[in-house]
Amino acid sequence: MSLSAFISYLRLEKNYSQHTIKAYERDLKSFSGFCKEQHDEQDIATVSYPLIRNWIVHLSEQGVSNRSINRKISSLQAYYRFLLKVGDITVSPLVKHKALKTSKKVEVPFSEMEMDTILSEIPFEDDFEGIRDKLIIELLYATGMRRAELVSLKVTAIDFSGNALKVLGKRNKERIVPILSSTVGQIKSYLDERSKLEKVVDSQYLFLTKEGLKIYETLVYRTINKYFSLVSPKVKKSPHILRHTFATHLLNRGADLNSVKELLGHSSLASTQVYTHNSIAELKKVHQKAHPRNKK
Repeated sequence: MSLSAFISYLRLEKNYSQHTIKAYERDLKSFSGFCKEQHDEQDIATVSYPLIRNWIVHLSEQGVSNRSINRKISSLQAYYRFLLKVGDITVSPLVKHKALKTSKKVEVPFSEMEMDTILSEIPFEDDFEGIRDKLIIELLYATGMRRAELVSLKVTAIDFSGNALKVLGKRNKERIVPILSSTVGQIKSYLDERSKLEKVVDSQYLFLTKEGLKIYETLVYRTINKYFSLVSPKVKKSPHILRHTFATHLLNRGADLNSVKELLGHSSLASTQVYTHNSIAELKKVHQKAHPRNKK
């Protein structure tokens, strides 16, 4: 079964995003290239585990992290599961593979003070790009949406009277996310400014470049990094950290885990629980301050 058949399966049956599909395709082509160059093996569908292990060693020697190697092997595992499903193979060469050990990845959210400084004190330019950039930060923090979801957000997804957004998440799953009336006001101000652009090409999308084209994910990353570098010493400043910040701040202020799960668009609570470690730290402080047995 060809790689193109697997890619079609991911797109049509699994409803994976284009970004995810490209990652799978890149990993599989990388492994295929290794097999051809190093071992003259043409078909990755028929390889044995020792050849995959050689690839793992090769990646490690190239300085690729264990976390990244595990992700690449996950792409291979998905491919072999597909081949099992269609009957092209009877046993996956990865059936006994164990993932490489990785250190626990701790992502530190922005503080409430940092968020307040960004949204209340940083002087954004009073032009189209400045108003757009501030709204990008506001929406990511106000909704916890993913970067790809923000990029693909359409004007028709905004319920101005109901103060809500319809977000299209992973695997084309829709969810409704409430927004503050102040955020709705910012969206309206942005749209007023957007209407002054000389040319609007991708009018259905909310966020555009000054050329009137749909924004792209790198632009969002650069925007977050640019403004948060002014107020935060944290090493990692990305759209995902804003999503993490949204969840952590809600949990710190008493939101229940199930509600946060729905807002984030997670399919299981296990995915949401990674955001709770900071909330537990907050609970410990409250406990130590308020518990009657904590005598000072």
